[in-house]
Amino acid sequence: MTTRTIVLDHRPQGKPTPNTFRYETSEVAAPADGQVLLKTLYVSVDPYMRGRMSDAKSYVPPFEVGQSISGGVVAQVVESRVGQLPVGTLVVGNLAWSEYQLAGSRGLQAVPADAAPISYYLGLLGMTGLTAYFGLLDICQPKAGETVVVSGAAGAVGMVVGQLAKIQGARVVGTAGSDEKVAYLKNELGFDEAINYKTAGNLAQALGAACPNGVDCYFDNVGGAITDAVYDLLNKHARIALCGQISIYNATEQPAGPRPEPKLLKTSALLKGFIVSDYLPRWPEGVKALTEWYQQGKLKFEETVTEGFEQIPEAFLGLFSGENTGKAVVKVADPE
Repeated sequence: MTTRTIVLDHRPQGKPTPNTFRYETSEVAAPADGQVLLKTLYVSVDPYMRGRMSDAKSYVPPFEVGQSISGGVVAQVVESRVGQLPVGTLVVGNLAWSEYQLAGSRGLQAVPADAAPISYYLGLLGMTGLTAYFGLLDICQPKAGETVVVSGAAGAVGMVVGQLAKIQGARVVGTAGSDEKVAYLKNELGFDEAINYKTAGNLAQALGAACPNGVDCYFDNVGGAITDAVYDLLNKHARIALCGQISIYNATEQPAGPRPEPKLLKTSALLKGFIVSDYLPRWPEGVKALTEWYQQGKLKFEETVTEGFEQIPEAFLGLFSGENTGKAVVKVADPE
């Protein structure tokens, strides 16, 4: 059997391009004892992968030039030498961008086929949903009646954060990059207010009008000017979950900005950065809660699905121009 794999051709400077990636074809051997042969069904593309294309020190090792890109993948077992993973089992794990691959059982999690769409195990019921769950409920801890602001609110993490905050009884304000996304947040997901940061003009004034009682919780996916404006609205004992900084992921120089420390000091605010893997022992708790809320109709989820293995790089690059609403995934194949 042959398979195609997408590898990192070189380390990009600034925004990656299609030439950052290279396709290679190779033979796949039969599985040995303790291995399964996996057929890729869905591939997750995520902003954090941009950091792994650089060789700077981070919380996760960088991708190696000439080696496969890897990330969240839903796959199906097509050959097995692992008793607890028979042929036909659906699994999720951190796997290569490859059509077929061998893997050991460690790091693979079997997922049910009937609890939700299987691609949701890369989104709502996977890493992005868990990021929202722990960042909001463990760090921000919103209370009924408080104001929660979410940047990147129409993204895979942000849309779950806003809905979880509504479940807690909070007033929710989101920022997004198009009128269509703003309408989706308000009309479909129940956000109280949403702001198109690209057309709002004076962002500080727009956020101030949307948050007349200030900001108690801020879930930061974006950074930059949006975050600067939110910090001016922080209430006493505000809590900030620092999840992402996509506005600067492709910057070639560290941008200068206002220094937030005086504002945090004066408001006795908590600012905590986190990585979802910090909560790995508690992931089953998060998946259980998110699944129950989804099945009860309390959580909606949107995906931007691109079809075709060869479209994975394009789907990844689209993250940095805001082309996706909700979770960006690539459908590679149907289950057998």
